[in-house]
Parts: sequence; structure tokens; C-alpha cells
Amino acid sequence: MVCLSDNWILSDIQMTGVLVRVLAKNDDLPIRTDQPVHSGKVRSVYWLTPADSQRLIRARDYDVPETAELAVMIISDRLSAFECMWRAEDGLDGVPGKGAALNAISGHWFELFKRNGLARSHILETPHPLVWIVQRAKPIFIEAIARQYITGSMWRAYEQGERRLCGIELPNGLARDQRLDQLLITPSTKGVMEGIPGVPAVDDVNVSQETLREHWSAFKFSQPSDVDHYASLLTAGFEQISIALLPHDQIFVDTKFEFGYAENRDGINELIYMDEVGTPDSSRIWDASAYKAGRVVENSKEGFRQALLNFAPDPDILINKDRMDERYRFALDTVLPAQMMLEVSKTYVNLAERITGAPLVISNSPRDDIISVLNSTFGLIT
Repeated sequence: MVCLSDNWILSDIQMTGVLVRVLAKNDDLPIRTDQPVHSGKVRSVYWLTPADSQRLIRARDYDVPETAELAVMIISDRLSAFECMWRAEDGLDGVPGKGAALNAISGHWFELFKRNGLARSHILETPHPLVWIVQRAKPIFIEAIARQYITGSMWRAYEQGERRLCGIELPNGLARDQRLDQLLITPSTKGVMEGIPGVPAVDDVNVSQETLREHWSAFKFSQPSDVDHYASLLTAGFEQISIALLPHDQIFVDTKFEFGYAENRDGINELIYMDEVGTPDSSRIWDASAYKAGRVVENSKEGFRQALLNFAPDPDILINKDRMDERYRFALDTVLPAQMMLEVSKTYVNLAERITGAPLVISNSPRDDIISVLNSTFGLIT
């Protein structure tokens, strides 16, 4: 393991004089499972056998029913943007320290939420910087998005004359990157929703709170009141992260949360936080001092997105959803300069260390370390 401090230096993939390998492939570990491994853009999920789930619940005293399904979730260092995966020179098929940084930040915020009485998450334990032990949860079919500033896609739509976003009327005269008078809840669909009036059957479509209330069952809410409950958890979580970032001279601009349902030890089905929260991958975070001086300095993945747009010969490929085939080909054929990945690494690691107040621990042999801890402590390696 390597511990990094605020003055760490990146050179190619050398960090503090030690070769740190990125974990790019995370769906082939010898973790005991009787189900196919589910591999997403960044994470791979290994569902445990019923026997292993029950054994761990008893041995680790997790706050879940004894019949709960558990999984090992392996977080990679892969980098996605514009719905594509990106790689760079020098064998950088990911960003050094990215997975550990996202894990550390999410864990910090989840603990804050739980401590302040909001809701728990599906994460039961973090035995390694790139590993979560999680409880199976049933997700609601929305991306829960909150916006405190008008920027990004919201600004592009506003600039083109749109004044209604997710059922919310926007006033005339707003300026780019301006702070909004109130936090806006602007959900979008998670997956393709069919048969709902006014909601196109495509992924990632903006919807209003009114639509969610009217069709709560289709979006997999357990009861109508949970539409307002998720919004209150999103608002409270956003506000707590915003306040916590102020001493670090950071502005919480906008973010995406995910929610789902899971039973606690008493058999109560709770609405909980899922995935990650408040990270530079799922949020826009700005430097506060620069913003006061009239400049936007990104401390999130948005900085990489902007660099990618500047790097691409035809930036429209990356933002025009009618050119997805071209975009996928461009991403597949492109090898980025290593420095682009290293800048992301510096941003993520520095932010994680600021937020948690501790040096980030990064494995210099992530695959071997993960296998070792899952074997010695959890007995899950075949």
C-alpha cells in the first residue's frame, strides 16, 4: 500500500517513487459466486452464495436480515466520460488512485448522513480501498439530480431558449454559472421507461416531480409518499455536503444521487442511498476562491470532459447523441496523452485527502491485495 499526502507527485505512473498500477480489469477475480459477474462502467459485482451471505452476516454482525443477499463490489480505476471509456499512453487504462478516492469520499459522506439521521447506504463494510461489501437493494428508476448553479447541460438548454426544466419554470435573465435562488430537484429516468404519458421511451430523460408522484409505481417507489421522501433525502444530503465543503474552499455545484430499498435487521424496508455520493465523478465541484474572482475552476470530472472536448478534432461527436456510433469509434481508437489521466488523478486524490483529512491509501498491487484480504478475512476466494 502507498499513502499519499497533499504534496505527492505524479510522473507517468510513478507515485511517490513507487509504481502504482491502476485496476482496469475487475471482473475476473476468483471470488466464489454462483451467478454471472455483473460488470458496469466502473464497478463489478460478485453476488455471494446464500451460504456465504449468511455466514458473513452472522460473523460480521451486519445490520441486515439473515436472509439478505450480499455481494462483493470491486471498484476499478477506469474512467468514463460522454458514455465512453478512455485510455492513455504508458498503459494507463485508468486513473491512478481514482477508485480509492471515490470510495474514500463516498464513505465519508455516507457516514456523515448516517450520523445526522438521514438514511443508511447499501454499503456494509469497506475491507479494502477498492472493495465494498454490499447488501442487495432494489433501485428506484430515477437518477436523483440536484442543481444549485446553472451550468452544463442546464445552461446549454437555457441559452437555447428553454425555460422549463423538469416541470420547474426558470426566470429570464439568468447568467451562465450563476447561483440559483433555490436548490432545484431535476430527476431523470434510469433506463428506458415505457408506457408513461409524456416520458419518451429512451434512457436519461428529464421528468418532473409531478410525473413521479402520478406514476410512482412505474418508477419502483414502494409508496407515493416516498417520492417526496427521496427528494428530502437528496436535499438534506446536498446541503450537508455543501456545508462540509465550505471550510475546504469548495463549492458543491450539482450532483447525482441514487436511491433504492433494502431491509434492515428488523425486516423494515427502508429507502436508502446507493452507489456513490458527493464524489468528483458524480458531482460538479468548484474552487470557491476562483469563483469569487469570476473564474470557474473545476475540481471534478467536468475538468476532464472539457479537456476531452478541446482534444477532440470534432467536439460535436462527444455531445451529439445522434452521433453515438462515431463517438464509440473515436473513443475506441483514441489513446490520450498520459498527462490528461494524471491531472484527473491529482484532482481526485487531493480532493479525497481534503475531505477525509487523511492520506489516501493506494495499493501498488491492487489485484493481489484484494484477493489476499477477501481470502484471509472473509474466506471468499476459490
